[in-house]
Amino acid sequence: MAPDTARIAHLTHALEASAVMELLPGRPRLLALGEPTHGEDTLLDVRNGLFRQLVEQEGYRTIAVESDCLAGLRVDAYVTTGAGTLDEAMEHGFSHGFGASAANRELVRWAREYNTDRPAADRLRFAGFDAPLEMTGAASPRRPLSALHAFLTSWLSADGPTDGLLPCTADRLDALLGPDDRWTEPAALTDPSRSCGRSPEAVQLAVIAHDLVSLLDERTPHLIAAAGREAWDRARLHGRTATGLLSYHSWLADTTPARMTRLVSVRDRMMAENLLALAERGPVLAFAHNAHLQRERSSMRMGGERLEWWGAGAIVSARLGPEYGFLATALGTIRHQGVDAPPPETVEGLLYALPEDRFLVAAPRLAAALGDPLPAPRVSPWFGYFGLDPAHLKETDGLVFIRDVRG
Repeated sequence: MAPDTARIAHLTHALEASAVMELLPGRPRLLALGEPTHGEDTLLDVRNGLFRQLVEQEGYRTIAVESDCLAGLRVDAYVTTGAGTLDEAMEHGFSHGFGASAANRELVRWAREYNTDRPAADRLRFAGFDAPLEMTGAASPRRPLSALHAFLTSWLSADGPTDGLLPCTADRLDALLGPDDRWTEPAALTDPSRSCGRSPEAVQLAVIAHDLVSLLDERTPHLIAAAGREAWDRARLHGRTATGLLSYHSWLADTTPARMTRLVSVRDRMMAENLLALAERGPVLAFAHNAHLQRERSSMRMGGERLEWWGAGAIVSARLGPEYGFLATALGTIRHQGVDAPPPETVEGLLYALPEDRFLVAAPRLAAALGDPLPAPRVSPWFGYFGLDPAHLKETDGLVFIRDVRG
């Protein structure tokens, strides 16, 4: 065993919930598990195993994944009540094609099985926490805006006269929204002139959305008493999503140099808001790309431009402090994607020399053991894998290392 490897071997732990908790000052309200690439069921299998242990040993009851927050309501309904079928939940409850994953299917199947005959307070919950943004464009704000308007229309009347309270009628809202394809135009991602995000109708809708959310907040005591906290929480989700989408569409129509930075920032801000809301109801395991969950500023290159922004994890960590825990994941190989054994002088290379297939490392202690200067980041030959940035180790609670990801 090389000297550098011998120096770090004693920092490793079995990849178990108990070992994770030993790395943290206490049980976090939000424990984030990052992945360095998407679409690999090996990583999702690790996530599933850790979540089961967190449920059985640490009282976690919610798992949140990087998928459309509105679509995820369908999965949650299936998991908690058995509404619909497993096939329907997988087909319609995930975005970005994640419903095709066998590991995601196993997670949903197991959660539904776990919930059978359990009291509501003890059931597992599922949530998507991403904004409704697919690869080529953003969703229309119709669904969340209409749902929020309908909720307020239904429940405010029990608290007295509603004349003048709502900023518009449902028909007026529908007319302002217009056809959905004007919102979902794929070309708007690269051509601001194709976006309707700063049209007179969109500007008016943004004011209406703000007024509806304000009304929801102002009438909180009555609405929770009348509709129940679960329905009120769902209305808050619709409000966050409506205002977030309208902001995103507005920046799609922008022509300044800040455009792309603001787009990625709005997305992560929406993610953070969803995670903070989920953490209000109990401890959550969140699973997404490392770049969304890390405490440091995120960065990427898009169209030749380097973008930097604060990701969801950085925002949530700033809000929750020690009640936010972050585990990053690094990999040895993904040979079916051309990612072979890491160079021995990189952090991944040092960890790859250890005999275990997967393990947990105390990241700040690893950084201390490596000393200064830290190894250079690994350069991935495949754009889909983001190598570990050693400079992030000090702000990462634990590092999950998986030796080989097999297709």
